[in-house]
Amino acid sequence: MPEAVARSDLDALDRRLIVATQAGLPRVSRPYDAIGEALGIAGEDVIARLRRMLDAGVIRRIGAVPNHYAIGYTANGMSVWDVADERIDELGARVGALDFVTHCYRRPRRLPDWPYNLFAMVHSRSREEVAVRVAEIAVLLGDACRGHDILYSTAILKKTGLRIAG
Repeated sequence: MPEAVARSDLDALDRRLIVATQAGLPRVSRPYDAIGEALGIAGEDVIARLRRMLDAGVIRRIGAVPNHYAIGYTANGMSVWDVADERIDELGARVGALDFVTHCYRRPRRLPDWPYNLFAMVHSRSREEVAVRVAEIAVLLGDACRGHDILYSTAILKKTGLRIAG
């Protein structure tokens, strides 16, 4: 297991590495080597530093972020659910594990107007497909669910996390 790093132990090179990767990895066959070359270190050192920061929670993940529209998934529905609080952790984990759910998280209710506390994003090729997937979630939730709705995307928004200045 790589040695964990405290947030206060980040050095200038770690910061430069975060800045160099926060907008994405280069689209080359050996992206860690390319980043390392730009920073003056070996690709293996890039990987080791990123792993250490992942293990410490300094960075959350490294992953691909597809453009759903470009690959044909143009019906994007955020399903929202009113789930019994005593079961939301268990059921939320099960919903989040479904292969057609891309994000699943708990949010506070805003009563009386907003009773929903579980959110699950479903991407499909049509609204009809989204409705079928949402019906599958409803079966999974069973009687722990008191109601739900689907909020469809109407625009593509650029999704980015926190960015630090170089």
